[in-house]
Amino acid sequence: MRMLMDLQPKMARVIRGGKETEVPATEIAVKEKLVIRPGEKIPVDGIISEGTTSIDESMLTGESMPVTKGKGDKVCGGTTNITGLIYMIAESIGAKTVLSQIARLVEDAQGSKAPVQRLADKISGIFVPIVIFIALLTLCVWMFMGYPFNRALFSAVSVLVIACPCALGLATPTAVMVGTGRAARAGILIKDASSLELAYKIDTLVLDKTGTITVGKPTVTDLYFVKEKKTISGDKFEMNSESDILPIMGSCERHSEHPIGKAIVSYAEKAGVRFKEVNDFRAVVGMGICAVYGGSHVLIGSERFMRENAIDLFLTVSTGTPMDSMYLKRKADEIESEGKTVVFVAVNNEAVAVAGVGDKIRDTSKSAIGEIKDMGIEVVMLTGDNEVIAHSVGREVGITCVKANLKPADKSDMIQKIQQDGKVVGMIGDGINDAPALATADVSFAIGTATEIAMEAANITLVKGDISKTGEALKLSKQIMKTIKQNLFWAFGYNVIAIPLAAAGFLNPMIAAGAMAFSSVSVVSNSLRLRNFKLGTDVS
Repeated sequence: MRMLMDLQPKMARVIRGGKETEVPATEIAVKEKLVIRPGEKIPVDGIISEGTTSIDESMLTGESMPVTKGKGDKVCGGTTNITGLIYMIAESIGAKTVLSQIARLVEDAQGSKAPVQRLADKISGIFVPIVIFIALLTLCVWMFMGYPFNRALFSAVSVLVIACPCALGLATPTAVMVGTGRAARAGILIKDASSLELAYKIDTLVLDKTGTITVGKPTVTDLYFVKEKKTISGDKFEMNSESDILPIMGSCERHSEHPIGKAIVSYAEKAGVRFKEVNDFRAVVGMGICAVYGGSHVLIGSERFMRENAIDLFLTVSTGTPMDSMYLKRKADEIESEGKTVVFVAVNNEAVAVAGVGDKIRDTSKSAIGEIKDMGIEVVMLTGDNEVIAHSVGREVGITCVKANLKPADKSDMIQKIQQDGKVVGMIGDGINDAPALATADVSFAIGTATEIAMEAANITLVKGDISKTGEALKLSKQIMKTIKQNLFWAFGYNVIAIPLAAAGFLNPMIAAGAMAFSSVSVVSNSLRLRNFKLGTDVS
């Protein structure tokens, strides 16, 4: 709960008496006017009264792309103002903020989870009184048959000694201890034994999208350009490959603070591009950037930005080649249909390239989901992203059941509905917005790149930072439970055979003690076999 509430800034700037004053966030009153500068976190829920900016709402919605907001739009406490200076009016403070409600959801979900009852405890609870009864009965029968007290006591003590439930007591903890150690070597961190005991029963696995199936940050996924373009308004720009357009894009976007600009720069850097200095750089909030590169005027931004700068995307460009005509616009439509952000590039008033920026699917996601489905487990995606993006990702990774536009409370409610159908639900997430759903699920997984809050709410952490270890975690859970049942079977079977022999007088207490010790050794040895259980590549 403390980590959740730490997302709210401790101090805030309010307008009091016509002056900007810094006060503790706890002293903000409803209807007060606040100033939020670029890079600052929003302290409370409210409405923007002045200014335009981009807000990072990923901690609430899971949406990796910032949302452009202006006058009249609602903003939530704990989210981050990225680009512009804004003024807002406080509406919800304290326990009424969305962030506080998320914290309360996590608390309620965690409090409602019943502890898993251990099979060994149930058996021991019945077994011990029965053994004591059998020992007393043995004593009485032997004395009734006319044997002396010491002979009767001899057999009764043998029953007690050989039936000492050490093997039963060791059956579960030894398997869990060895299994969790084996899991750690494979990069799977288990918070508690109860999650292992339940994970093998999972028949429905719920996945978050952003940061779980996908990378969780904007990435250039598509880049199309007008080929064989030799000159633009007298300036030579070779356009035969990405290496010809990326220096223009990367050099201009290098000065941008917007996540889309950073994604373009990162893409160019990975391609080995060397950047050049640009002049007259200017960022237009919510639209794009303009700059002068090598004496040419460059625009990079949305379709609206192009139109407002008189860039005709339907016009055949100066080379006159057939593939130039509407080529970029057609590719832009394809990119947009996949729910990605479209970014046009224009040089000297002519469009030369279009890029798609979106949340790239992790390389391991599709194969990991396929492995989980092959185990007979239904896979469901719950995300705060829009329908187009969610279903596009679902199709690509093979998930048919996709629910989009969900708030944190909605995800938690969806999991409860699945549980009401008698399903055992596992949940994998990475963000703050996933914490309530993680706490509600029967078994929860957080990936290694998850926020501390998500990892705190989860039962199992996948260190690698993707879902590729999920199948291994489920297989290991099944093997651990199989080992526990083997241990219990042999421990209980040993007692079923040995107790009648001891009661009949065929075993003296010393032999009984040795047999009892051997049963404990056999249980531990069986558990140690888990060390060699085959999983994927171990982490170093």
